[in-house]
Amino acid sequence: MSERIERDFFARDAEEQKAFLEQTWCDNCMEANLGMGEPVEYELNDTVFIEGKCSKCGEVIVTELTDEDF
Repeated sequence: MSERIERDFFARDAEEQKAFLEQTWCDNCMEANLGMGEPVEYELNDTVFIEGKCSKCGEVIVTELTDEDF
């Protein structure tokens, strides 16, 4: 079983943070780009995720970062 490794989302530059917080998908609202609050970044099984709350409904949303995001 892999361990979740916490990362510092706020260590990213401001433009990158803004993009990740705005370019979202909420499975509950079924809408894109509603925004995300309370971001937490972590790594699990060599994959980086940013998790936060949908700005519209408050449900947890998770963004999986791909190599293209770096």
